[in-house]
Amino acid sequence: MLKDEVKELLDGALKEDESLFLIDFSISADNSIKIVLDGDAGVALKDCMRVSRAIEHNLDREEVDFSLEVTSAGAASPLTLPRQYKKNIGRKVKIRTSEDSYEGNLTEADENGIVLEWKAREPKPVGKGKVTVQKKQEITFSEIKEAKVVLKF
Repeated sequence: MLKDEVKELLDGALKEDESLFLIDFSISADNSIKIVLDGDAGVALKDCMRVSRAIEHNLDREEVDFSLEVTSAGAASPLTLPRQYKKNIGRKVKIRTSEDSYEGNLTEADENGIVLEWKAREPKPVGKGKVTVQKKQEITFSEIKEAKVVLKF
């Protein structure tokens, strides 16, 4: 079956470079193969080309007609794997849980979850006015509904 054959070739290509990892893989009814990659140090065009060639050169077009697209996860793509959080430590992220939304600097990430830190203005405990306080929130991966890196321009 095409899906199994492509998956086997894809796994082989990803083993050649341990810093790359799979985000999404699909094959549509018309044999349109779409692969989305990410990497601990980003994904270069040559990485996409290498993975594409490893698959394309090992499939017989006489046997099955297909199209192949290998891309990198875009900067605006949601974070989906714990490995993506680790590579984005130090960046500003926006996290949505079922109860709340947070925006802050990603300071820690492990196999269970993340830690966000940010500054907030809050009313003074005594008297009028506001004071800046440092906030810190631990969030487990199971709580996260959506996470995106906040891009600065």
